[in-house]
Amino acid sequence: MWTIPNILTMMRVLLIPVFVVVYFLDWKWAHQAGAFIFWLAAITDWFDGYLARKLQQSSKFGAFLDPVADKLIVATALIMITHTYASAWITIPAIILMAREVYVSALREWMGQQGSSERVKVSFIGKAKTMAQMLALIGLLSELEYFMGVPIFWVSLGYILLYISAVLSIWSMVEYTIAAWKDLTAPSEPINH
Repeated sequence: MWTIPNILTMMRVLLIPVFVVVYFLDWKWAHQAGAFIFWLAAITDWFDGYLARKLQQSSKFGAFLDPVADKLIVATALIMITHTYASAWITIPAIILMAREVYVSALREWMGQQGSSERVKVSFIGKAKTMAQMLALIGLLSELEYFMGVPIFWVSLGYILLYISAVLSIWSMVEYTIAAWKDLTAPSEPINH
């Protein structure tokens, strides 16, 4: 259990309360520091998968905890940006993203019980959604439009990427549903008493 990839994944979970506390500190750069912690957690997500393959340290525990850690920190960040911006323009795509995560997680669990989890494995669209979502959250959490007087438009880019990730999340959800449709519509087995 105590492999490098698993330690990185557990570190990502432990960063969640740190991320929240730092983000809400009464300090000028608190939001930027919180965004940096979120970025650091996002980077560990890439590293733990890479190292698990490279060091041949894949484990059942890691396979379980990795997506849980991702969903926990992303859900936390989505709640925080809806609080910070208090706008329907942020809240609506955030709700779409969270609802999609619940739906796809439930679908994958159900498909796993049917022995058909391969049909709903992560697709390219799902990976593109994750990338757009992470970049959107970093930009929106940071609230940076200027850095040292230079316009960088992080927040504007964050808005655009949040909507792109919401569209990709719906697209991937439909894609996974179509892949699972045969199992979802198969007649159920009679229950024997």
